[in-house]
Amino acid sequence: MTTQPQSPIVLVDGSSYLYRAFHAMYKADLRTQSGQPTGAVRGVISMLKSLEKQYPKSVIAVIFDAKGKTFRDDIYPEYKAQRPPMPDDLRLQIEPVHEIIKAMGMPLICVSGVEADDVIGTYAKQATEAKLDIVISTGDKDMAQLVNEHVTLVNTMTETVMDVAGVNEKFGIPPELIIDFLALMGDKVDNIPGVAGVGEKTALALLQGLGSINDIYDNLDAVPALGFRGSKKMPEKLEAEKDMALLSYELATIKCDVELDESIEQLMNLPADTSALTTWFTDLEFKSWVAELSGGLVTKGEAQSDIQSEIVAAPAIDCEYETVLTQEQFDSWVEKITAADYFAFDTETTSLNFMKAEVVGVSLSVEIGKAAYIPFAHDYDDAPLQLDRTEVLNRLKPLLELNAAKDNAKVIGQNLKYDAHVLRHYNIDLTAIKADTMIMSYIVNSTATRHNMDALSNKYLGVKTVKFEDIAGKGKKQLTFNQIDLEPAAHYAAEDADITLRLFEVLQPLLNEEPKLRQLYNELELPLISVLTEVEHTGVELDADKLFEQSQELDAAIIQLEQQAFNLAGEEFNLGSPKQLQVILFEKLGLPVRKKTPKGQPSTAEPVLQELANDYELPSVIMQYRSLSKLKSTYTDALPAQINPKTQRVHTSYHQAVTATGRLSSSDPNLQNIPIRTEEGRKVRQAFVAPQGKKLIAADYSQIELRIMAHLSADAGLLTAFNKGLDVHKATAAEVFSVPLDEVVTAQRRSAKAINFGLIYGMSAFGLAKQLKINRNEAQRYIDAYFERYTGVQTYMNNIRAQAHEDGYVETLRGRRLYLPEINAKNKMMQQAAERTAINGPMQGTAADIIKQAMLDIAIWIEGTDLDVTLLMQVHDELVFEVAEADVEKASEAIKRIMESAITLDVPLLVELGTGDNWDEAH
Repeated sequence: MTTQPQSPIVLVDGSSYLYRAFHAMYKADLRTQSGQPTGAVRGVISMLKSLEKQYPKSVIAVIFDAKGKTFRDDIYPEYKAQRPPMPDDLRLQIEPVHEIIKAMGMPLICVSGVEADDVIGTYAKQATEAKLDIVISTGDKDMAQLVNEHVTLVNTMTETVMDVAGVNEKFGIPPELIIDFLALMGDKVDNIPGVAGVGEKTALALLQGLGSINDIYDNLDAVPALGFRGSKKMPEKLEAEKDMALLSYELATIKCDVELDESIEQLMNLPADTSALTTWFTDLEFKSWVAELSGGLVTKGEAQSDIQSEIVAAPAIDCEYETVLTQEQFDSWVEKITAADYFAFDTETTSLNFMKAEVVGVSLSVEIGKAAYIPFAHDYDDAPLQLDRTEVLNRLKPLLELNAAKDNAKVIGQNLKYDAHVLRHYNIDLTAIKADTMIMSYIVNSTATRHNMDALSNKYLGVKTVKFEDIAGKGKKQLTFNQIDLEPAAHYAAEDADITLRLFEVLQPLLNEEPKLRQLYNELELPLISVLTEVEHTGVELDADKLFEQSQELDAAIIQLEQQAFNLAGEEFNLGSPKQLQVILFEKLGLPVRKKTPKGQPSTAEPVLQELANDYELPSVIMQYRSLSKLKSTYTDALPAQINPKTQRVHTSYHQAVTATGRLSSSDPNLQNIPIRTEEGRKVRQAFVAPQGKKLIAADYSQIELRIMAHLSADAGLLTAFNKGLDVHKATAAEVFSVPLDEVVTAQRRSAKAINFGLIYGMSAFGLAKQLKINRNEAQRYIDAYFERYTGVQTYMNNIRAQAHEDGYVETLRGRRLYLPEINAKNKMMQQAAERTAINGPMQGTAADIIKQAMLDIAIWIEGTDLDVTLLMQVHDELVFEVAEADVEKASEAIKRIMESAITLDVPLLVELGTGDNWDEAH
């Protein structure tokens, strides 16, 4: 199977462009008839529109500086102190810019306590570690320090692009010396002092001659020999200014470890809110943009989305929020929720880590606009007397433990899985879940918006909620909820319950309008919450000593590979430096240039090295070096730190409302990304172990998406192959290459496998040719032959594309919808990408539905069996169990039977099982 190259993720330095756009448009003085300034808005949005055209398939996120001071102000109070206050005309344009960006569907990110540069730097580091390409759209030269083989700068206003070679060309030094450059010469714009008497030329001479600041200070006696003007007296100046140089270095360094709500891989663009954009563009008198929005084909899916958007016009509601501090108040609220058919419930806690969090208070609502916060653990100085936590929770316990199966559950919440975890610490089993608004929104339309409360409130209610950072701050100085003043804390908490209730009232009718979606929600996603809670709370045992041993082994292997690379190159060099690698590979060793950068320099990107590695040893060694280095930093070094000290287990978090297709994702740790294709990667799985007296069972659906394709397409050839239990890839090879089944050779089977899996991911002849190392014409002949033999598959693909164009969405067998906002886009590449998703979406989504159903069925079986069986993990199409050694045989039989019966298809489901003392043995 091959995948198409990913489009780069685009990170926009919004603050940089806001100021530049304002000053660029200052003389034009663009205003509405009422006098509202609009020049900066016009400039920034024009730039973003340009980026959308330039990167049509990319996620584009916009990052702005947050209000208030940053950590650099604490380090150096004079930092940026010389800057004049923001002009009033610019200040008036900030809100329109922010709101239009949100309406365009782009993530807008502001993080208090740091600058936009630091947020971008953190994302750049994440992208580099994940080997994702990103483009940073900025006019700030400081960002050049972030450039590497995966990170490129683009200045949309001047239409210039800067990769590693471009940084060298512009500054005369590589990206890794940009911080040193700024630290030596200072920066007047940001008021970074630098070293007195060192300007741009001197800084360059020092860096080009001796290397980094550390190298310079280690070799001050070598400075005079550099021969630049004033070099003889420079050592004395540098020594005297050393503290200032190091301070400047710290100020100039972009922080790359900012705590972010979403990782680089979680960023996504949402469908544009055409209604909001039309309103803004009309108000700001951007007539051409209003005209642009008035054209285009509207699908059924988009029409439904527009209907949902109209809910935003709901009238404002006067809110009455109560802080419950007396027994009389609490008794009154218990009476209200007891009498109500349902009530909104939320916990406020000390941590996002559900295994460590302590409950600080709870909020309740039974009527829109009215809610209460019941605090019991705010412990800041002078905090008022509060009710006793144990007494409050004991009173609520019977209502929270009502039986959902008997249809008398009352609790409505937002992401109730988290609350269920926390309540377990207080001996409360949250079984009374009637509705979860996060899951409701996800089922209504997984791609319409993010599914956190702030986003849902904005989309479905038109209400901007108070964010946690607004009352707690951000970064290292962020308060935990018990430290927050009761007045703002109470409003924030009560609002959560109120908004949750309002969202339920809006989303419930939307679900009821679509019987299949309502059934999917009620029968699959809602009951899955309790199953996932159990799996997460159980956790999986991890052998930290094993991981430590692996880290040491990787260390030795990395050092050996580094030395091997030096020997092959004939000299030592920095394996992480694209520039040095470029010199070694293409200038010194004369390897063929497979691809060039936009600046015309030989590329050292991973696909290029992978191609060169087929014929040359050094690129192969470098690829191995990179792979092992990432494995060590991401897994063997990081996983032990995630072991819970009380349980001695790792407790991942599964996310039901993240992926568009319905698949679960996980984090902390991300179990979905633990590598298995290399021996070193598989060793990581060896650290996931069974306790004494138990075994792990791994049960994996075999070729599930191909089997779903056979069912959906009703193709006679595929149905026959699967129903007869044939090797489907071998059977495909026999058809495509017109040879008897028993004469298919390994190379033919491999080609057929690439075709089988590739087609369900929209692979082109170009992609197949690259994977099989054949020419494009031959690859096209393979694909043509495939469709000639499997006409049902081609018919299905044609039909599903046409349906997607008409409806704006596709469905799984269970009725889950995947909306495709770009299926009728004017941009052909965007449209084709949506068509590929239309083909693959029903298969991926149906596979997700199947394994979720299997998890529910397994959970019911576990509850009723005497066998010692625990469900530990769900990873892609695999479930992992912890089983007593004596019960392995019986448990394996039951697990296989249950999983293979999760759905009835026109072909059998096949589950392959393995058993072992660790996950790798069992897989």
